[in-house]
Amino acid sequence: MNIAKLRNIGISAHIDSGKTTLSERILFYAGRIHRMQEVRGEGDGATMDHMELERERGITITSAATTVEWQGHTINLIDTPGHVDFTVEVERSLRVLDGAVLVLCSVGGVQSQSLTVDRQMKRYHVPRVAFINKMDRIGANPFSVVEQVRNKMKADAVLMQLPIGKEEDFEGVVDLVKMKAIYFDGKAGEQVREDEIPAGMADEAVEARQAMLESLSMYSDELMETLLAEDEVGEELIHKVLKEAVQGQDFTPVYLGTAVKNKGVQPLLDAITRYLPSPDERDKTAMKFDDPEARMPLVPKPSEPLVAMAFKIVDDPYGQLTFTRIYQGSLKKGEMYFNQRTGQKQRISRILRMHADDREEIDEAQPGDIVAVMGIDAASGDTYAATSGFCTLENIYVPEPVIKMAINPLSREGADKLGKALARFRKEDPTFHVSTDEETAETVIAGMGELHLEIYVERIQREYKVAVEVGAPKVSYREAATRKVEFNYKHKKQTGGSGQFAHIVGYIEPLEEDAEENYIFEEQITGGRIPKEYIPSVDKGFQQSLAKGPLAEFPIVGLRAVLEDGSYHEVDSSDMAFQLAARGCLRETFLKAKPVLLEPVMKVEVEVPPDFQGPVAGEISSRRGIIQSTEMQGDAAVILAEIPLAETFGYSTDLRSMTQGQGTFSMEFARYRQVPASIQETVIAERKAEKEGKQLVGAK
Repeated sequence: MNIAKLRNIGISAHIDSGKTTLSERILFYAGRIHRMQEVRGEGDGATMDHMELERERGITITSAATTVEWQGHTINLIDTPGHVDFTVEVERSLRVLDGAVLVLCSVGGVQSQSLTVDRQMKRYHVPRVAFINKMDRIGANPFSVVEQVRNKMKADAVLMQLPIGKEEDFEGVVDLVKMKAIYFDGKAGEQVREDEIPAGMADEAVEARQAMLESLSMYSDELMETLLAEDEVGEELIHKVLKEAVQGQDFTPVYLGTAVKNKGVQPLLDAITRYLPSPDERDKTAMKFDDPEARMPLVPKPSEPLVAMAFKIVDDPYGQLTFTRIYQGSLKKGEMYFNQRTGQKQRISRILRMHADDREEIDEAQPGDIVAVMGIDAASGDTYAATSGFCTLENIYVPEPVIKMAINPLSREGADKLGKALARFRKEDPTFHVSTDEETAETVIAGMGELHLEIYVERIQREYKVAVEVGAPKVSYREAATRKVEFNYKHKKQTGGSGQFAHIVGYIEPLEEDAEENYIFEEQITGGRIPKEYIPSVDKGFQQSLAKGPLAEFPIVGLRAVLEDGSYHEVDSSDMAFQLAARGCLRETFLKAKPVLLEPVMKVEVEVPPDFQGPVAGEISSRRGIIQSTEMQGDAAVILAEIPLAETFGYSTDLRSMTQGQGTFSMEFARYRQVPASIQETVIAERKAEKEGKQLVGAK
């Protein structure tokens, strides 16, 4: 395979922008499937939504990978979910991809999840092209969408096409590079026909092309000089500058179409192969194993030593599938490779090229390939290399869960199956956490939102045939100090034989609001007042106390602990004594720092018919929500608000009944915010009652 002809791309967008429908059209036009299916409606459902739950709900839950051929190029394509609850799927896909297609709705424009996806693309430096879908919808306005991309995403977005006709009369596009009209004929839009630009659009097209060239000239002196000399700009020069600008991640070319009506997909495929980078056009580096500060370049050649990343784990009936991206060297069936995290040598038993849930076995994978391998025991984000201690690839960003609920099997026989299911899902999804409540021995699952946990509960019942009961969802509150407090704490214990002694002096204070870390420890000990070997013990003791704060046993965040002085005893001081001193000290001192509870606040975007705007806004306020903006998009009112997570439970049902089933909403975690005093008292009282209730149950 010629690596210059390979493209690894993902399709990402807000919910219901048409990602999966677009993927289905790409598979059809590239000859991968011979009949298109729809996400909703009759038939078997979209190819990439291969899970039964996805087809029932009409949403994408897991990212699916496939490979297609287009005009002599090989495209590895990953279709990702839009729901923020499954954001890790987008995160890990973008981590290993070389380019992306950002899909936007022609009416909705840039929505909340579009901004999340934009942040993820920027985090992993992924160049992209944009596709404005649903051009046949009433209220479609591509010019407004491009303006939103420029203002909200701070991206240099420029239309590469103009629409011919609008809404239900959308017929095709004017290509501003070739200056030709493009129509999509045939039963399924498979015949691309070039024609002259409609007479009424000629002036508009000339103007739009000039604006496009002026934007592009900012990235090329040659193009700037050609424009200043008022010479004709050749197509080849435009393609060359466009490719450089896109791959520099500054420029976002925008294409138009309607996937469901089979229009505009083939020019998008041309843009993917023409402007998005091949693996050898991306500068990839890894961290040296023995020196994480030092970077080593990765060369996408088969002759180099192997470097690959396991980015996604899926357990299926035949064993564990590990989705792997090869950055350097070749991966061969039957060979042994080293997991850089564990140091273990593992044998690759099978290599599979995936097409949604179908698979094709191959003997060897080359640089740039995205394949599934069997026979290795990996975790998401592990690096594999030809030798032990070679290098590690930067890991995947995993957000913290914000919601949890208790889950228990209804029968004793179901306990083993439930344990297997939870172990599997925890391994597959880094945002899905499983823990045991120490007091009640209940199993607690935590995740990114109600839908996230609901899907897993349903999968446990279906795939493992376990009847379970779940507790009401609970919010993950946090505890934080609000002022600086000094401490001078002695830990003394004398119980015959050698005792325990540790003395620490210093202060704790809240971290700045925008601090990235949750906890910082600093030591300013001089003159050996505490021996050096005991200082990490103090840090360890503080860290052990962070898991359960003294206010209501929620995790402590945003804390700086500074150790300034102290003393020790020649015989009685020990590592454990200083750990216990730090634990006791934090419990006592934290309560003097006027601690408050913080609650997760969600960014919510509600889309409703204008008639219901008033009642919906009132309902948001009654849920302690703060409305940030309201705007009209096409024939719908879009309300952006921040609502505490505790107030969002059951919101989908209430919104449906309030809007006669016409309202939709999406939400994502925004930040932690201080809980009002009255609610803080209620939460602490409930937590106390809950604890007493658990102790009673335990005593029985």
